[in-house]
Amino acid sequence: MTDIDTETSEAPFAGVPDPLRSALEKRGFTQLTAVQTAVLRAITQGDDQQRNLRISSQTGSGKTIALGLALAARVLDRPADAPGPLALIITPTRELAAQVQAELQWLYAEAGGVQVEVVTGGTDVRAEQRRLRSRAPILVGTPGRLLDHLRSKALNVSAVREVVLDEADQMLEMGFREELESIVAELPEERRSHLVSATFPRVVRELAESFQRDALHLEGTALGKANADIEHVAYLIRPRQAYDAIVNLLLENWGERCLIFVRTRADTAELCEALAGDGFGALPFSGELPQAQRTRTLEAFKNGIIRVLVATDVAARGIDVPDIATVIHADLAKDADIYTHRSGRTGRAGKTGRSLSLVPVSAQARMHRLVRDARIEARWEPVPSPKKIRQGVTKATRRVFYEQLASAEFGEAELTYAKNLLEKQQPEQVVALLLRMAEPRLPREPAEVQPPEPRAWAPPGAGLGRGNGALARGPAAGNGNGAPRPPRGAGGGYTRFAISWGSRHGATAARCMSHVCRRGGITRHAIGAIDIGEESSIVEVSDEVAQDFERRCRKPDARDRHVHITLASAAHGSAHAAASHPSERRSSAPPPRPYSPRASHGLGAAPPPGARVKRAARSKGGPVRTRERADVSGA
Repeated sequence: MTDIDTETSEAPFAGVPDPLRSALEKRGFTQLTAVQTAVLRAITQGDDQQRNLRISSQTGSGKTIALGLALAARVLDRPADAPGPLALIITPTRELAAQVQAELQWLYAEAGGVQVEVVTGGTDVRAEQRRLRSRAPILVGTPGRLLDHLRSKALNVSAVREVVLDEADQMLEMGFREELESIVAELPEERRSHLVSATFPRVVRELAESFQRDALHLEGTALGKANADIEHVAYLIRPRQAYDAIVNLLLENWGERCLIFVRTRADTAELCEALAGDGFGALPFSGELPQAQRTRTLEAFKNGIIRVLVATDVAARGIDVPDIATVIHADLAKDADIYTHRSGRTGRAGKTGRSLSLVPVSAQARMHRLVRDARIEARWEPVPSPKKIRQGVTKATRRVFYEQLASAEFGEAELTYAKNLLEKQQPEQVVALLLRMAEPRLPREPAEVQPPEPRAWAPPGAGLGRGNGALARGPAAGNGNGAPRPPRGAGGGYTRFAISWGSRHGATAARCMSHVCRRGGITRHAIGAIDIGEESSIVEVSDEVAQDFERRCRKPDARDRHVHITLASAAHGSAHAAASHPSERRSSAPPPRPYSPRASHGLGAAPPPGARVKRAARSKGGPVRTRERADVSGA
């Protein structure tokens, strides 16, 4: 990767073509962001003008404008007889396509009739075909609809000289690889190919190698670097009080624009229905909605008609609203990349934001891994209490009161009435009543959310103990009733077993629990700490059942023959701990076949046979969680 000096020069728009500079100044820009500066220098200095670019930077850092700068040379010097677009931008979702079109339209508004057209699923095909006849220099579209127009011959790509895959990681996750390959196969050989993404996981790098040659990697902010404008907070909750926790967080941030993430399309509708019943103006946003409704919903959210939007991960990729104050993860993200994308909806354009995660007791270790993998620091707090919420509302009201009092102007009639009122009434009572009347009326009363007892693992900084891995050690790791667990190890209540299955092969705490419970004939109540390493893991089993458990596990497992469970010696424990470090010593255990349970529960694994599983029920006014196929909204 080539390092680019991204410091702003004395002339912030030096090198920007005149029409684009004029548009930036009219838009209120005073300087370019780091990623925009890096792209500009790459296309105007040295021998890099004709190279392919891989542009990576955190969400909300101005990558779309950086794209516009990269395309400018070809677009502004377009031949009059071009049979089709000169630049093709492929995005995963309809909303993101519309967002890119809107950004490039104002950027090229001063460029003498440079059109930016968009084609996406869910819209009138014939209307799009008519627009394609205008041969706009820039075309933005989703993979499925672009391929439809190519096959129907409505789209001529013979003049394309610049092609961009925007949010390439999301397109691959949504299963668009075949469509992308089919589109790229139709493009001219002589072209520049660019990839834009907030993250570059392995699958994206593989696509990039097949899509680009001699690419220049530009980073506005280093991959994995946290957005310093976002505050991350985690709340430990009981699953049955998840809805009450959401309500309290909304009340604590009352009046601000809030985006709530849930797992499925059904969850968006159910949560919005519950919130509407409690007086919150909330709308769902998912792939199953008609495009016209999605557009109206997003506009209502942007314009402040509604303050709460409940969305799935895929649909939210196209949400670009600069003043989203709060993101709430009602369901935890599947991985660190998704968490980063979700959180990146707030803290945009230099503004601060908050990313709030609701963490069921069973998901403490999972949240710890998300935070670690995303390279951020999260503060653990209890869910705000009714008292704290009311105090916050009062404090905010009085702050606004003092701000307006300092700049307010009053008419003579108003001042005369106020003087007469104070002469007839007690001044303290008048002011107190006015302050009370000024406080906003909340849609409902806050709920009492009881903090749960932590399980074996305690989040760092939560006052629940401090762990150096997935699970905590010591007295803070209680047994659920406030008493400390007995000491771990020989004769202390638990026996340690090594399992030849680690995170590198797909192991998680929940999957390990499911496997050992099924194989050893025990329930989850007999399991203590689970420590996931890269190549192998450690599971603690109650001494009461350890001997029978060891006997059962000696037999090869018919379902997972490559997974071995043995007593963990002290030496093995040390080796396992070393393997968890970045400079780990590789375990000699044979690589297991990844274990994929058929059903899903808790952290992604099936509940063990005989285990008592608490079902999440509808809390007061809350939705019942359901699972559905992930929604796809890009075609």
